[in-house]
Amino acid sequence: MEATQTLDTADIIFSDNAAKRVSELLTEEKNDNLKLRVYITGGGCSGFSYGFSFDEKHKEGDSSVENQGVKLVVDPMSYQYLIGATVDYLEDLQGARFIIHNPNAKTTCGCGSSFSV
Repeated sequence: MEATQTLDTADIIFSDNAAKRVSELLTEEKNDNLKLRVYITGGGCSGFSYGFSFDEKHKEGDSSVENQGVKLVVDPMSYQYLIGATVDYLEDLQGARFIIHNPNAKTTCGCGSSFSV
């Protein structure tokens, strides 16, 4: 059995806008088992980059938060950089995208997809 942890609502916030968009995408994919996976990788113009993917599985050590019947999952390494962050969905002149408002980021790049701590 894989260990999973449900996040406190203060740990990582999964906004209503993001949850609604994930729900719409799951309907398009016709797969209610998918979850939005948020992760951190090395690289990007500021040191670390945010990544988003859909995943059917909880992996060992993953944490999750649920909103509007859909789940966001985070691996243990990424979790430490995302404590207190808000995962949101935004549509503006730059396009439609998932974004992260991260209080742990000391600097971010212009597009908001990478950061440093």
